[in-house]
Amino acid sequence: MKILRRIPLAGIDGEAVLGEARRRIGRVVEQPARRAFLQRSLTLGGLSLLTGCSISDNAGVEAALSRISRLNDKVQGLIFDPNQLAETYPESMITRPFPFNAYYGEDEVRVVAEEGFRLEVSGLVSGKRAWTLDELRAMPQHEQVTRHICVEGWSAIGKWGGVRFADFLQRVGADTTAKYVGFKCADDYYTSIDMATALHPQTQLTLRYDGHPLPPKYGFPMKLRMPTKLGYKNPKHVMAIFVTNTHPGGYWEDQGYNWFGGS
Repeated sequence: MKILRRIPLAGIDGEAVLGEARRRIGRVVEQPARRAFLQRSLTLGGLSLLTGCSISDNAGVEAALSRISRLNDKVQGLIFDPNQLAETYPESMITRPFPFNAYYGEDEVRVVAEEGFRLEVSGLVSGKRAWTLDELRAMPQHEQVTRHICVEGWSAIGKWGGVRFADFLQRVGADTTAKYVGFKCADDYYTSIDMATALHPQTQLTLRYDGHPLPPKYGFPMKLRMPTKLGYKNPKHVMAIFVTNTHPGGYWEDQGYNWFGGS
């Protein structure tokens, strides 16, 4: 009951409870544990009454959690301020070494050759073509020292350099009235974000880390850096970008994680 009492009324949903649980245990909660924890939460709160599902019905609980998560996405989208900047820090506060994090081990990091690399751009854009790293490096570059917040409960501060994503979307003639931007990566990861976050001034196509070309373990040839999103929303080894009005989902999001993923 202590966990539930610490969560504000507006945040009483499956994802908020799950996030609190992850912070308490300091590690990723696997799906079976996630379901068990949330089933216990449903018995303690009024969510089972609101959804009308039996907590012994696994499919019913999953459906209820999905509805809650979609509601959570809508609420986060409504309160997201596209002009509110995430906190920045002095370089003296950079976390060194910056932690490696992925759904695989560091010894399995994907190595993408710069020679022959092309960033594919498709969907609701007028300029459907592939981009080289040299072309991206020729665009205006910006740096930020911001905090990466992981859903597992840890955070770290890093220095990221690259192209403002809003500038890139403008350059390729993206339809910025579209709902989503999706990403496909060399490590088979995929995710998507809302257009408001895509246009946020701190959302960045990152090409450099701490003044040097982005190392493979941090996502070479590029990653999407968003200090307004949790870490799993920041894809590495980006190979393709597409603009769409069809919800693209994501690697973790399709397994039950909150889609909006605001930090």
